[in-house]
Amino acid sequence: MSNITQEKEKIVVGLSGGVDSSVAAALLHRAGYDVTGLTLWLMRGKGQCCSEGMVDAARLCEELGIPHEIVDSRDVFEQSIINYLVTGYAAGSTPLPCSRCNKAVKFTPMMEYARDKLGIHKIATGHYAKLNFNFESGRYELRRAVDDNKDQSYFLYEVGQEELSCCVFPLGNTTKVETRKIAAEFGLATAEKPESMDLCLVEANGSMKAFLDKYLTPIQGKIVDTKGNVLGEHDGTYHYTIGQRKGLGVAAANPLYVIALDPVKNEVVVGDRSEAHERECTINRVNWVSMSPTDIPFHAEVQVRYRTAPAPATVIPLVGDRARIVFDEPQFSITPGQAAVFYRDDLLLGGGLIESKI
Repeated sequence: MSNITQEKEKIVVGLSGGVDSSVAAALLHRAGYDVTGLTLWLMRGKGQCCSEGMVDAARLCEELGIPHEIVDSRDVFEQSIINYLVTGYAAGSTPLPCSRCNKAVKFTPMMEYARDKLGIHKIATGHYAKLNFNFESGRYELRRAVDDNKDQSYFLYEVGQEELSCCVFPLGNTTKVETRKIAAEFGLATAEKPESMDLCLVEANGSMKAFLDKYLTPIQGKIVDTKGNVLGEHDGTYHYTIGQRKGLGVAAANPLYVIALDPVKNEVVVGDRSEAHERECTINRVNWVSMSPTDIPFHAEVQVRYRTAPAPATVIPLVGDRARIVFDEPQFSITPGQAAVFYRDDLLLGGGLIESKI
């Protein structure tokens, strides 16, 4: 009998303290991986993901008998996410923090910490997405999860090929119902933990308005229609977002929607729903994911909000990392600062940040 024993493959699992990451770690541990849990300390002060979450993550690691690392990421979170949000809202856009956070705060720093500090070259998270390697193209391909209601590929469009080459997504073929059932079978304390319904910053501050008011001074201005008629007043353009209908504080015979934000004039422009539709937009910071960079226009399904269905469109690459998107039919609530992500069926081709409507 040989005395040589096969060493277990090592992997670092990002643990937020929620049920999804807990099950991802438990499944990999059961599959025979040598698992190390890693929790990022993101926010100063009390926040669910940083106080209760760290405790729950530590408890899980004790249950599984695996090491637990905590990395102080508060500075990078403040620089990459908080400053990004505040600057974007002040400029009249509606920034998308989750995709930026995945790239700048989570995946790249996790990969570097695992590799440089722990000597581990695989990382995993509880994101609902699927990943495979295409030998013909030589690229890692990101795909939608089987659970349409939980698919998080939209928020992963900024993650690069280097990071994807290290990634494992254990929940890509699992529904949320199945995830909770697995957690109960493992006897995990997070099995019945409530779903996080808001951004971590919203949960920590009570609302996005409360968070922004800590950094920006509300300046009263006018709410106008598309012809310039004054309909009311607002207490800060950054309290509004394109497509918003509720909470406008304006009485009208028909529902009104936010059409545009003008921080220079300090105006919120509103109109009826038909005026909130656009057929074209430009995007920047394009990241090519499952397809190689191209300068040739192509047809795809483009998703402009996390909870918006993808729509057929032509993507026209421009100079640099920009592109123009022309939809087959006008789309509601195309919002600067949000992501436009291109798909072909369940395959995520790439995406970028909406910079302007045309």
